[in-house]
Amino acid sequence: MYSLKLELKLNNFERSFLAGCAGFSRLVYNFGLSLLTSSWGFEGVKASDSKRLTEIEKVFTNHVKTLPQYAWMKQYSSAIYSSALRNLAKGVDRWRKGTSGFPKFKSKKRGDSFTVLKKAGVYPAKGEPMVPFTNRQVLCPGKKINIPSLGQFRLKQPIPFLCSSQTFTLTRVADRWFVSFALDVDKLPPVIHPVQSVGIDLGVKCFATLSDGSKIVAPPSLKKVKTKLSKDMWRNRNKQAGNRTQGIKSSNNALKYYQRLAKKHARIANIRRDFLQKVTTDISLKYYSIRIEDLNIQGMIANQKLAEAISSLGFYDFRRMLVYKASFFGTKVELVDRWFPSSKTCSYCGNVQPMPLKERVYRCNKCGVSIERDLNAAQNLENAPKDRVRAASAEFTPVDCWSRLPRLKQEANVKLSAMLDLSKFCLARVTSYVLPEIAKALEEWALKEERSVSWLAGKLIEKGVQEYQSQQQQKESTQKESK
Repeated sequence: MYSLKLELKLNNFERSFLAGCAGFSRLVYNFGLSLLTSSWGFEGVKASDSKRLTEIEKVFTNHVKTLPQYAWMKQYSSAIYSSALRNLAKGVDRWRKGTSGFPKFKSKKRGDSFTVLKKAGVYPAKGEPMVPFTNRQVLCPGKKINIPSLGQFRLKQPIPFLCSSQTFTLTRVADRWFVSFALDVDKLPPVIHPVQSVGIDLGVKCFATLSDGSKIVAPPSLKKVKTKLSKDMWRNRNKQAGNRTQGIKSSNNALKYYQRLAKKHARIANIRRDFLQKVTTDISLKYYSIRIEDLNIQGMIANQKLAEAISSLGFYDFRRMLVYKASFFGTKVELVDRWFPSSKTCSYCGNVQPMPLKERVYRCNKCGVSIERDLNAAQNLENAPKDRVRAASAEFTPVDCWSRLPRLKQEANVKLSAMLDLSKFCLARVTSYVLPEIAKALEEWALKEERSVSWLAGKLIEKGVQEYQSQQQQKESTQKESK
């Protein structure tokens, strides 16, 4: 299984529609995250995160969408907010396992993205299982794609062959929209590689030096675009950015500048990605055993003189692409220990001597050989001892998941009162107020019978909507009488 990412060819109506879908997904994600974190503060509610999110989805489906101020949500598919809550559940699960940090609230400034999932399948008869692969969207070759719940869109790049997929993620980069999806097909790796092994030494001046003497230089266009970007940022340093909390509105020229800035950042990212994709593909097709050094990128970035150059080259992306392409092309990627003295060791006699960074030619004090510094390091990486080499694979970095836990309000350890408080919070998030007489009446009734969180929230919201509508009618009647 592998994935494709294609650019959509949109008109203004389709572009506005996708932006609205992304905003709808962002609203639901933030709504679910706020309710989930608040529910953790009530000790009486004992349920897993998945059950809590299921109740939150019921509240949103049965009550929030029925409010008059949220009538605009009806134009968007339910698959959008279901996928948003599903992604939230995955993020919380990763945080629980310690593989990522705590989920953050999504901001409009970080870019638009949302996911849709085709869930409906074909059931031949009552009680019989679903027909296999009917819950997949069939994708025909060509420059058109049918996305579940959204419709048909045009593509700038054609779909190469007949395939199928279930999950589609749409992402906006500057003013361009992309759709990415995983294909239910396999790519067979080639059997024969022309060269058996190679060692690769990464650097700033020359991006990569291979042990066979070949060199890979970073694209010069990357430096030109970055120079133009820095000049543009300097010329527009005094643009009025705007501040929503202070009520300051952005100027029209500032909005145009930010759009232009986003395009330039996207172009820099595209140049870097295109360069790395082509280089890693060529290396994976030519060499079978690939050895690279396990670099400490964070430590290298600490050097302020080299931080910008190292960050722009994408050393970690180079390693990541080599690792995941190993399954495509049948290569073996290995990492050499970062403390292995590849630059200080002579590749001919094995002598180890000090090697300052300013010296670009390695001259051995023992055998007298002179060789380029990067080439010597690449050959040492290729011939490194086995006890200093390990297989490269996708790794998870454990994080301190409990230190980022949000501070929660502690309530009494009473189940029904805690559920009622959570229901009040649901109503407060939606209508911004809670009627005290309604809450008191429900509290008396809830002490006798046990109800779910979604039911209590629904009752509060229904009463609140009725009161809201009656207040609006009274205002309209008073305005008519005054006229």
